[in-house]
Amino acid sequence: MPLSRLDIHRRNRGERTLVTLAGDIGPATTPLLRAALEQCLLDGVTVIDVDLTTVGSCDAMGLDVFLSASRRAGRVHASLLLHHPCAQITRLLTVTGSAALLTSKGTPVPEDPARRSDQPVLEDGIRLRRLSRWQAEGVREDIADLAAESVAGTPREAYHDRGDFLRRLAVGSHRPGFAVLVAETTALVGCAFGCPVGPGGSGRQGVDGALQDSVQRLTSQARFVVLTQVVAHPHPQRRDIARRLQQRLLADLRSSLGVTLLHPADRAGQAAFSSWGWQNMGEVVGLPGPVAPCLLILPADGPPRTGR
Repeated sequence: MPLSRLDIHRRNRGERTLVTLAGDIGPATTPLLRAALEQCLLDGVTVIDVDLTTVGSCDAMGLDVFLSASRRAGRVHASLLLHHPCAQITRLLTVTGSAALLTSKGTPVPEDPARRSDQPVLEDGIRLRRLSRWQAEGVREDIADLAAESVAGTPREAYHDRGDFLRRLAVGSHRPGFAVLVAETTALVGCAFGCPVGPGGSGRQGVDGALQDSVQRLTSQARFVVLTQVVAHPHPQRRDIARRLQQRLLADLRSSLGVTLLHPADRAGQAAFSSWGWQNMGEVVGLPGPVAPCLLILPADGPPRTGR
């Protein structure tokens, strides 16, 4: 189990300060958090805004740090507010009855210029959040549940295997540039993960080399992101969630082209990807496996340039 890590960044605005956290809040990191909040009060801050956008989890000890800091702030006529908690922290606040004390829906978190637009929020409180490798490891079972839920009762279910999904996630997480992006409210509602291939990404070996040759021949592009897309079903915003996850992942990995491979008989899956803007380039031969998969591409901007 990797050690927990918590990065803390503080930005002062007069008597108000924004504390941005990144990582996990647990036994190894709560002393650092406690010291940072105490220092804010010692410096005479009247409002402490804590941005939890990139915090993957918080245990009961971490919650106690927030509650203790909130009580101390109240004694000196100051306040502490938590913003953008993830699904796990939201559940923790709810079950402990702490949400009303530590959050305020009517008070938006001040924007940190260093991170503007980094964590966009969709309608109905849905937000996008990129996970580190060890954060993804901690929620991999939840991601697998989401994958199963997204195809349950549909023709795509025949092409989904939970064990195979977890293996692909585990293998992918060890590749250079691997990225996981989730959409969530109080629970996961969408997920996308992938890694770059080509110059600046993986080398031209094995499957990557064969796939890169095919993609470059069809699109004239040597660099792309191999992406697996999962969207919860039947969330009313699933199409918008899918599109934003895909485009955000391509932007994060600085690529103008997304690529995915589907079983040729998975018509429902191909239709779903088509509704998100993907183009089916047909079956690709020469890749390992019992069948030649269908190659689908997603240009980040505009239609693809077709090569020969």
